[in-house]
Amino acid sequence: MSDLSRHLPLSNRERVDESTVTGDWREALADVVLLAAPLIASPDDATRFLADAGLDATPPLAEVAADIRAGRRRRIRSLVDATRALLALADDRPVDLPATVSGAVALYAVTRMPFDRRAAVSGATLVAQDSGWSLGRGPARPASARDILTFVLGLGDTVPGTSPGREL
Repeated sequence: MSDLSRHLPLSNRERVDESTVTGDWREALADVVLLAAPLIASPDDATRFLADAGLDATPPLAEVAADIRAGRRRRIRSLVDATRALLALADDRPVDLPATVSGAVALYAVTRMPFDRRAAVSGATLVAQDSGWSLGRGPARPASARDILTFVLGLGDTVPGTSPGREL
């Protein structure tokens, strides 16, 4: 019977070490908080970021990040909220999100988008050219991870991987 399992659909993928896989997003959440720190221009920015991120804390952000790392388990929803707050804070400024974070946030967000957004990307694969992940099935729509996140998080209306100017 054990020989049969290698013929099942998900059994033929390459074996990799998955010992670090977890549902606890504390480390990633703390990293997102630290990515926001250099973008903060005023105490109001810090307060707004923390509120938008759903973090019941007060600045400085380095202490908030340390408390998150030492604190209770965090779910993906907390990471999604913090990433949305980070991208809103950053506006047009660059943000260096790790591929694991951007991919996890995009995967979570794409399953919870409003119908009009889901319809705009249905039947296509959103390919994050700069992060090595993709979402969906169908013809590839290459875009930056940031552009994909901006769309799936509802921060912008430009459909990723389409001709410039195509919006919802």
